[in-house]
Order: sequence, then structure tokens, then C-alpha cells
Amino acid sequence: MSGDLGTLARGALLGFSIAAPVGPIGVLCIRRTLAEGRGCGLATGLGAAAADGVYGAIAALGLTWITQALVGQQTWIRLIGGAFLLWLGISTFLARPSQKEAAASGAGMAAAFASTFVLTLTNPMTILSFVAVFAGLGLGAGTSSAMGAMLLVIGVIAGSAAWWLLLSAIVDRLRGRFDQRGLVWVNRVSGAVITAFGVLAVASLLVEGPRATAS
Repeated sequence: MSGDLGTLARGALLGFSIAAPVGPIGVLCIRRTLAEGRGCGLATGLGAAAADGVYGAIAALGLTWITQALVGQQTWIRLIGGAFLLWLGISTFLARPSQKEAAASGAGMAAAFASTFVLTLTNPMTILSFVAVFAGLGLGAGTSSAMGAMLLVIGVIAGSAAWWLLLSAIVDRLRGRFDQRGLVWVNRVSGAVITAFGVLAVASLLVEGPRATAS
């Protein structure tokens, strides 16, 4: 029992630490929490947590053929992810805040969840991070049982979800300080940051392309 709890705890710590660095998903979570409410912001983060769970499961179960397939197609996958980031960034930059507080609808939260789920899956390097960390900690494919692997993945999802719950709760407390003009600037700044992530993603492919050809 103590071993299972230890595996669960280590998975949760790993999920939290992977989710915590603020990248495009974090910016989206902050922006959507401010503009559309805590529910939408949390749904945004949970989409990333679910994708982390998928990649965590692949790494924990030692499914190397899926890892190799994803890495082998990473150019196209990253290109799609970069284009998606550009679209999200530009649409966020141009978005106008609603004059009244938006009600948390199931459709809106589902769209927020789906967008970050897909966006997180379009970063094949995430699975390599899981594989490397799992190997370093003696976890993953070396887990003694299927139950251990399952607990590890549950821990990853729980840890990642805990971060998004914390972030959306903190940002929601600050929400009342933003008027319409403030929300316009939130859209502009977050849109510019997300667009920059998209530009960097596409530019990195253009730089790596000639290097790969030369090698």
C-alpha cells in the first residue's frame, strides 16, 4: 500500500512540475479566466492535464513504437501546433471583451478543454520529457505492475490538474480589478505572447530543416 501511495505521490509531483512553467497554455488559462471566468480557465488547464496523462501513459507503459512514431512525424505535428498557436494568438489579440460577464456554458468549457488538449498533444517533445524523467526516477516501464503504471498516470493527471486549479483560482481572485479597458489589454498582451510562441515554433522548424538536410 505504501509503495502504491509513493508511486501516486511521485506521479503527482511530476505532473505538477511539468505543468507549472508558464508557456502558451498558462497564458491561455490566465486570459480565459480573466475574460470568461474561472470555469473556462480551469477547463483550459484540464485539457493540458489530460494530454499530459496520455503522454504519461505511453511513457509509463513503455510503448516505444508510439514514441518513435510521434518523434518520426514531429516536423508535421509541430508545424500544426505552431499554426494553431498563431491562429489562437491572432484571434485572442483581436478579441473584444464582452460588455457583460459571460455565463459558464458547457459548450464554451468543452471548446476550451479541446483546444488545449490538441495543442499539448502537438508537442511530441513532451513524451520524450516523460520518458527521460521516468527513466531517471526509476519509474515508467520499470514499474513492477500494471497497477503501478496506472497509479503513476493518475498521479500525473492529478498533479497537473492541481496546478491548473491553483492558477485559475488565483487569477480569478484578481478578476474584479480588470475593467473593459483592462481586459482589452489582457487580450492584446496574451495574444501577442501566444503569437510569439507560434512564430518561434514555426521558425525553429525552418532553422532545423536546413541543418537536417546538411547533416
